Amino acid sequence: MNKISGHMLVTGANGFVGRRMCVESCQRGWQVKAALRKSASPQNEFESVNIGQIDGQTNWSEALREMDVVIHLAARVHVMRENSDNPLEEFRRVNVAGTENLARSAALAGVKRLVYVSSVKVNGEATRDNQKFIEADIAAPQDPYGISKWEAEQALHRVAAETGLEIVIVRPPLVYGPGVKGNFAQMLKILARGMPLPLSSVRNLRSLIYVENLVDALFACATHSAAAGQTYLVSDGEDVSTPDLLRQLGNAMERPARLFPCPPALLKLAGRLIGRTGQVERLLGSLRVDSGKIRRELDWKPPYSLQQGLQATAAWHRTDHL
Repeated sequence: MNKISGHMLVTGANGFVGRRMCVESCQRGWQVKAALRKSASPQNEFESVNIGQIDGQTNWSEALREMDVVIHLAARVHVMRENSDNPLEEFRRVNVAGTENLARSAALAGVKRLVYVSSVKVNGEATRDNQKFIEADIAAPQDPYGISKWEAEQALHRVAAETGLEIVIVRPPLVYGPGVKGNFAQMLKILARGMPLPLSSVRNLRSLIYVENLVDALFACATHSAAAGQTYLVSDGEDVSTPDLLRQLGNAMERPARLFPCPPALLKLAGRLIGRTGQVERLLGSLRVDSGKIRRELDWKPPYSLQQGLQATAAWHRTDHL
């Protein structure tokens, strides 16, 4: 598949990555259709279609009409206050059954390729020593979200084998950039307030990806003939420790990070006591990915450096919180 433009459907188009994907696709000459839930606000820049809730019964016929490529970003993501008695089944309903239904519908509609945005959580939660995750690693998801993403990948490979639909799977680590939410946004708020943080003793390394770099990688996966059937880990290519990340962000925000030392073991104990074990582990632990495969096979390289991505994120935060 060598087309550099055509008709593209973006699911999750109102999300952090989806909005940038739609805007950038239009700028690159694609005819974009944004798939939105009924409750979502309308998109004025491009055609949109309401598809309702995503599960195994979603009707995709209108959304998929005349589409060449699907970028599937929509998913049930981490729920901070889980109300379901069976979280895994809820994740499976959207992320597995919903994804398989979309893929089978896409194949019936004549779509050539589906690019699925999975998660590094399929590989696992952390790396040790000098280890980096690679695509050939045995999958080791540890939470319901990661398990559902791994099961969705397997379902997509089955659909590809049965229908000929070209599947490309992308596993990003933490995605940041203007409009970011979650823990990264909380980090920005803490830096802006000048709050001291007990993190200067942390010695870890984490891979990140700037949202514009991820979008560029998704275009490579949507258009390069060698991508069909492949799985790719993507990152900025510049791993960073938590203290260095805070320092770089603080400098970009003109609010230098106020870090002081504290034994990591004590921080882990505090995390357990307040029920924030996962968040503390992400601050203290390493999670590194090797993005060499997509660079070699698709001749892809991030158009923006880590520093450029952090500066753009900091500039957005300053402007958005005036």
